[in-house]
This record gives sequence, structure tokens and C-alpha cells, in this order.
Amino acid sequence: MKKVNVAIVGATGAVGTKILEKLLEREFPVESIKLLASKRSVGTEITAGGQTYIVEETGPESFEGVDIAFFSAGGSISEKFAHEAVKRGATVIDNTSAFRMQENIPLVVPEVNASALSGHTGIIANPNCSTIQM
Repeated sequence: MKKVNVAIVGATGAVGTKILEKLLEREFPVESIKLLASKRSVGTEITAGGQTYIVEETGPESFEGVDIAFFSAGGSISEKFAHEAVKRGATVIDNTSAFRMQENIPLVVPEVNASALSGHTGIIANPNCSTIQM
């Protein structure tokens, strides 16, 4: 399987740290992982899987070379940066409410409607944390 470059937006939050943990735990084919957050978190060190990552500030240029960007920093951040990530070639998996009800963006629960992924145009929404578990 091809290795991919991943960015996690909201990396210092509870969901962001879990995304990082699960990517490593499940041995997702990652070439590189970029942790992104707000200006106040810049320089924060996060250790996972025996490696230390340094948090960077989220900006449009943060997504250069990124293949998959996980967003979990709140709807306003997704609205501000998701399209920037897509413009730079990333597929966005959004864990906020920003895109859940948009007609042209699939709302995907992998175990239920994974086939909806084939119609995405760069952004994939998922249900909230309580719904996705069901």
C-alpha cells in the first residue's frame, strides 16, 4: 500500500490526539505526519509511537504535500482551511459539523455507506462522536 502524508488539524485536542494514536496503533501506511493547531499550541511536543512530533500553526500553506488531512478543531477552522487543503491536493476527513449537511459532500459512516466515498470532491464529513460509535 502506498504511504501517505497526513496532517491532523486540532492535534492537541482530545480527538486529534486519538486520531494520531489510532493511525500509529493500526499501522496506517504513513510517510509523514504533520500536527497542526492554533498559534498558542505552536511548539508543543507530542510523543506517540516512540516518536516526538512538534505542533505547527495551521495555515493554508500547511497542506502543501499533504495527502490526507483530518480536521477536528471545530467548524470555523474547517470552514476556513478545508478548502485550502483540497486546493493543495489533500483529501479532507472532517470531524466537525461544518460540512455534514452539505448536499455535495458525503456524510460517511464506513460500516454503513462506504460506497459514498466514491463521489467525494475532496471533503468527506462524518457524524459526531456519539453517532459514529453506533
